[in-house]
Amino acid sequence: MVLRASHSLALAAAAGLALFAGAGTASAQEIVTIPNRVIYPGETINAEALKEVVLREGKLPPAAVAMAMSDVEGKVARRTLLPGRYIALSSVRDAWLVDRGAEVQIVFVSGPLTITAAAVTLEPGSVGDLVKARNIDSGKVVAGTIMADGSIRVGNL
Repeated sequence: MVLRASHSLALAAAAGLALFAGAGTASAQEIVTIPNRVIYPGETINAEALKEVVLREGKLPPAAVAMAMSDVEGKVARRTLLPGRYIALSSVRDAWLVDRGAEVQIVFVSGPLTITAAAVTLEPGSVGDLVKARNIDSGKVVAGTIMADGSIRVGNL
């Protein structure tokens, strides 16, 4: 009986240590965002096309994938996104603020001097992108940064 009592006491102690260790090392479960249907290239991603899932315990997502819906919602798919698969952040882009061929204002600012002109974009882009545009009056091609108001800032940035 002494052997059995010490054996059950050892099992109880081991179980208690396991519970204590489990409570101290409990890690937060990883949540990732995946498509719940096929999302095609060029399609704007909305919340109805996404779902958040909890990964199995101990499983880590690959680097540079969408963790939250806000990482990809409102962006545009660069390639086909399949349901149930991770969404690589390189597979989405910001929506274009200006399209190719759109008429925009190009703005040059240097101190108190501001010069504006009408231009046509030669490539699409979103805020902060460097794009080329053709000045309508002179025909010259200039490069500039797209601003939040849709104008293109050239020269001294």
